[in-house]
Amino acid sequence: MALCLGQVFSKDKTFRPKKRFEPGTQRFELYKKAQASLKSGLDLRKVVQLPEGENINDWIAVHVVDFFNRINLIYGTMSEFCTERTCPIMSGGLRYEYRWQDGDDYKRPTKLPALKYMNLLMDWIESLINNEDIFPTRVGVPFPKNFQQVCKKILSRLFRVFVHVYIHHFDSVCSMGAEAHINTCYKHYYYFISEFNLIDHSELEPLREMTEKICN
Repeated sequence: MALCLGQVFSKDKTFRPKKRFEPGTQRFELYKKAQASLKSGLDLRKVVQLPEGENINDWIAVHVVDFFNRINLIYGTMSEFCTERTCPIMSGGLRYEYRWQDGDDYKRPTKLPALKYMNLLMDWIESLINNEDIFPTRVGVPFPKNFQQVCKKILSRLFRVFVHVYIHHFDSVCSMGAEAHINTCYKHYYYFISEFNLIDHSELEPLREMTEKICN
């Protein structure tokens, strides 16, 4: 019997506390606006569009943090099925393999079990979104010139989580009753990156058939 979503996406499934937006800030107001649009039943293609008069970097920042929180939670629900034995390589089927490189501990692309890769990925993203030089939260502090490039890299790597979950753990997703939730999250993510051209479409190839099925 499928579990209710409250059980599937419970707090004890997360790897770490959520990154939150500070009340009273412009980013918090944008986040509330985005969440209200999501809950209103509007077409997701319209939900992701930049609200009139808003700064595009603020809008991207809000969504990158939100996708990090939500995708981290999705993978957290799958982690008990994703072990070094079941997933010794971070991959998406036989055709796609992802190796970890961060320039620090892993200076060259390194083959890792999916679980290890995911933990390193979430730690890496968390360090970026908590870095005031990259994701400034103080009023009047500008975004760095390379902000969108950093976000493109974050979103590109988050896409790999979807690839691994859909290709290797979708049976578990369905058995937990979480298929609709994850599909909606992926559609939201896909429409957002497409709206602002944040990922090269060649990188989306591993989920091309899934994307055509649920996003068109």
